[in-house]
Amino acid sequence: MSAEIETAKEQFGNILEEQLERVERMKKAEEWIDYANLKPIVIGIIGGDGIGPYITKEAKRVLEFLLKKEIANGKVKLQVIKGLTIENRAKVMKTIPDYILAEMKKCHVLLKGPTHTPKKGDKWPNIESANVAMRRILDLFANVRPVKVPKEGIDWIFFRENTEGAYILGGKGINVTDDLAVDFKVTTKQGSERIIQMAFDYAKRNKINKVTVVTKANVVKTTDGKFLSIAEQVAKNYPEVEWDDWFIDIMAAKLVDPKRRTQFRVVVLPNLYGDIITDEAAEFQGGVGTAGSANIGKRYAMFEAVHGTAPRMVEEGRAKYADPASIMRATAMLLNHIGFAVEARKFEMALDICGQYEKKLVITGRSDGVTGAEFADYVMKTIQDPKLESKWQSYQ
Repeated sequence: MSAEIETAKEQFGNILEEQLERVERMKKAEEWIDYANLKPIVIGIIGGDGIGPYITKEAKRVLEFLLKKEIANGKVKLQVIKGLTIENRAKVMKTIPDYILAEMKKCHVLLKGPTHTPKKGDKWPNIESANVAMRRILDLFANVRPVKVPKEGIDWIFFRENTEGAYILGGKGINVTDDLAVDFKVTTKQGSERIIQMAFDYAKRNKINKVTVVTKANVVKTTDGKFLSIAEQVAKNYPEVEWDDWFIDIMAAKLVDPKRRTQFRVVVLPNLYGDIITDEAAEFQGGVGTAGSANIGKRYAMFEAVHGTAPRMVEEGRAKYADPASIMRATAMLLNHIGFAVEARKFEMALDICGQYEKKLVITGRSDGVTGAEFADYVMKTIQDPKLESKWQSYQ
């Protein structure tokens, strides 16, 4: 038994060394990238697995449509990055093959389709999630997910910490013996501060007088307790913004409470809780297939669909009927992030009209609905409508 314990201690020691090194890197925080001074702004397009290439293709078409002038004059460049597939990753036994990572780092922002994460029992080796690895390697510390359902008074934006918590060490747990497995959760002062500050900054900048901090600090006292105590300190720098804290279990319950849920606006929370609660929140908007996601760091940013790869749709020949709304929402977030706020707003309004209100064309995922390409055409036609703004306002 002592040998197993010593082995576990050694592995835990290595984990602590890695995390302390990461803290030192965060202390040397670089400045935010200024997209206004870049020419070209390089947008990498990554198809991913399953339905990923199908829906990403449609998002790319809308990007080309909205940024036609900027692409023509060299202000923006779209760079297709091929090969981030489970087949290639399994072949070299790397979460992100080196040559693909090198191509990613040549871009300023990435638009990515869903990628497959192997699980026990499937045919692929148990390699790490490409998303988790990308967030860690590119230091994409903020996962930002908005959810809006105006007719129900829902206007939420979630700031999920992206590089810590249970996910960052999810692949480094220890099977001490056949009877005992241990996983780890990490919270740092620097990692918590920057995501919490980002949430409060957003609230202040957008004149939103409410930030909600979500933890389970009453039970997970050390790591969640640190996150909550740091929120208390950060909040002192934003006297104009009210804040409160909720525990994750009751927060999940109150999102389905019609009387309470409209009171939430900006929500900031650790990694695992953020993943779960934002999937729940997306259901109010029509499901994860309608939700976009931003992963933001100071040097790089990656925008993606929230949902998975839907391999069954591909196997059954239905991939062309996959709904591109989620990655289109992410594309609108990308446009806003790099400075094209007008184009982003038009895109978002068109998606609202086409997907939530007018619904002249409906995607069902099967042949009784329209294809992703037909839906993209519908969105682009709606963007061109000179009465777009007034039409959108009429639905609010």
